[in-house]
Amino acid sequence: MEPKEPFDFEAFKQQAIKGLYAGQPINGEKGIFAPLLKQLLEAALEGEMAAHLDQEERQQGNRRNGKTSKIVKSAAGEFALSSPRDRSGSFEPQIVPKRQVVISEELEEKVISLYGMGMSFRDIAAHIKEMYSMEISAATLSSITDKVIPLVKEWQSRPLEPVYPFVWLDCMHYKVKDEGKVVARAVYNILALNREGRKDLIGMYVSESEGARFWLQVLTDLKNRGLQDILIACIDNLKGFAEAIASTFPQTQVQSCVIHQIRNSLKYVSSKDQKEFLQDLKPVYAAVNKASAEEALLELSTKWEKKYPLVINSWQHNWEKLSTYFQYAEPVRRIIYTTNTIEGFHRQVRKVTKTKGAFPSDMALLKLIYLTTQNIAKKWTMPAQNWSLTLSQLSIIFPQRLRLDLQVSPS
Repeated sequence: MEPKEPFDFEAFKQQAIKGLYAGQPINGEKGIFAPLLKQLLEAALEGEMAAHLDQEERQQGNRRNGKTSKIVKSAAGEFALSSPRDRSGSFEPQIVPKRQVVISEELEEKVISLYGMGMSFRDIAAHIKEMYSMEISAATLSSITDKVIPLVKEWQSRPLEPVYPFVWLDCMHYKVKDEGKVVARAVYNILALNREGRKDLIGMYVSESEGARFWLQVLTDLKNRGLQDILIACIDNLKGFAEAIASTFPQTQVQSCVIHQIRNSLKYVSSKDQKEFLQDLKPVYAAVNKASAEEALLELSTKWEKKYPLVINSWQHNWEKLSTYFQYAEPVRRIIYTTNTIEGFHRQVRKVTKTKGAFPSDMALLKLIYLTTQNIAKKWTMPAQNWSLTLSQLSIIFPQRLRLDLQVSPS
């Protein structure tokens, strides 16, 4: 093989200076630095091949086998990169892997950041072209965002703390393409407050539909990841949900969302009666204690049961789950009587995902929600309001289960 002609750095320098005065860009299409980056990368690839073809490889008959070329994209510009090949095909370059066509970490981070903000591949490609004067295909953008997949899987299986005082469980619904059809998917989210009073999304799962059976699988997975106890779980009124929790975490107290219950009740109350019904209902959920609430519920039943038996029966049937919060003082009540905490999180996620029609796959859906969650979680640095007081109350109520072996930041 003929020796490769050495790179003439002086000639490059003179040409670069000339290009600068002529208005040639430093980076991007026809950028000044592209030839230098090309030379550096090709030199590194030659060094990798020389190291690969050691004595053992040569004894097995492996030799150089020409070169292959591909167009690569970088912040410095786009150029054809030559990479050496070997006869056995066992050479796996490290600096620029075989199937990699974008070699700028800065550019990849930019793509992933834009994707995490909900931008489409078309909009990202337009942005990259404007910023870097570089054409980039949807397939390339997809391969870049796919680098998030190992992070998603690692995050989904990460170890959990043994105890969480409060956990909210709810789901969001999306459309996903599956074998040429658009199907419904439920994304199950588990948002918790840890013993320091800080929010943490401890679980995210995708299923075909929301149901108690799948929630049981979710709770079992949380347990397998190290979660030993939940003090209070806040849920909507899904049938069988509380039973799924009881079978996995038998000591956990369950609080059904009062706001959900009120909304669902009003669906079955005629519009002309809604104002009066709400006035009669308020003494039930706003009572100072459970005994007063039950007296108000009895009065509500006496007045409205004949006209709206389904609504009254729902309150009576779900009362034990709806009234858990009465045994706590105001700081704890305010946290657990509704699932607004996780619904607020879902609203932030939907701001990013609302522009999407149907996701191309379940993983595409998870990638975007994961990146969105990472951005949202940057604000989860402070403990919940009045957390010191809340934690003090919990330590009295749950002295054995809530181990105060962590340093708690003041609220």
